[in-house]
Amino acid sequence: MHFELIQNKFIMERKTVSSSNIASIGYDERNQILEIEFNRGDIYQYMDVPSSVHKALMNADSHGKYFSANIRNNYHPVKL
Repeated sequence: MHFELIQNKFIMERKTVSSSNIASIGYDERNQILEIEFNRGDIYQYMDVPSSVHKALMNADSHGKYFSANIRNNYHPVKL
């Protein structure tokens, strides 16, 4: 996993997705950290997210709906 230091914070490499709410998604499998950049520019990391959840998010028909139903209220967010 590639990380970049921006303003003293590590930002992981993310893949651009087609979504009205989410701009890009990254995942650190070793540390189980999901990173999401929203279209409004905010970036959050979600801790202790299993790889199965990341894979399901990436394969979802709607990334935003999957995020809202399965991630938003189930994992601890850290705003970068």
